Amino acid sequence: MAFADPNPLRGILLKVFSVTVFVAMQTCIKLAGTGIPPGQISFHRSAFAILPIVVYLAWRGELRQAMQTDNPVGHVKRGLLGVCAMGAGFYGLVHLPLPDAIAIGYAMPLLAVVFAAVFLKETVRLYRWTAVVIGLVGVLIISVPKLTLFGEEGLGSDAAVGAVAVLVSAMLGAGAMLQVRQLVRDEKTSTIVLFFSVTAALLSALTWFFGWADLSWRALGLLALAGFFGGLGQILLTESYRFADVSTIAPFEYCSIILGSIVAYMLFSELPTVTTLVGAAIVVGAGIFIIYREHRLGLERRAARKASTPQG
Repeated sequence: MAFADPNPLRGILLKVFSVTVFVAMQTCIKLAGTGIPPGQISFHRSAFAILPIVVYLAWRGELRQAMQTDNPVGHVKRGLLGVCAMGAGFYGLVHLPLPDAIAIGYAMPLLAVVFAAVFLKETVRLYRWTAVVIGLVGVLIISVPKLTLFGEEGLGSDAAVGAVAVLVSAMLGAGAMLQVRQLVRDEKTSTIVLFFSVTAALLSALTWFFGWADLSWRALGLLALAGFFGGLGQILLTESYRFADVSTIAPFEYCSIILGSIVAYMLFSELPTVTTLVGAAIVVGAGIFIIYREHRLGLERRAARKASTPQG
């Protein structure tokens, strides 16, 4: 990828800012309370994200082009997977300690590697398979204490159901990642970002028929703020890729476990357990290794293409 103004430090800072804003989004949702249906949370998260995204695209002069697409069905598929992933993830978020929800969510890129091999027939070699397996073991280390049948509440506990919900969210999110990879072949990034927020808002609005909670002004304000933060985080993330490649930026995603732990302690008096810390360390290590391998394979593929290009 060529950059008009390569600046890795700026890219990293924008990535860290995006992670910070996404943690703020999760915090707002958690503060809003446990009695709000996931579909209702997803609607506010998506609908209030549209404004900052539209303003951003207009500022860059990309709004008109972003509204044009040749693959509306692909965007609906991505939106459906994404809104289901959000709903499940938000349910888990409000029923789990924040660090646990963040750490279990790290399963998504690991599962994306598995899904890419199964559904897209991508070649995944031993190193990445090993990293995926090790990373998923880390996820299990975090999740199993909440899924145990030997606790007083067992699998019916809020924590157990929340852990399952975040795992389901990671699976659906991995599917959405694959759909995005299909879309980027022909669609602009700005189009994908805008259409996701719009389709997710419309699809999640359909859950109104299943019953929405009457929100207090405080809860409504927090959900609106969560949506704004979600849109802003997406903008910062998009901007970060303008200045540095994915392999440079992606590892900083794992700052979220540190930020989430700080917020959880300060606002919710939650401390990560030993199993959460150990599992998170394993998942983060596996994730960084996969990013490194993707980067190395990308360099090898580019070198092979260059070597095979006829000269003069």
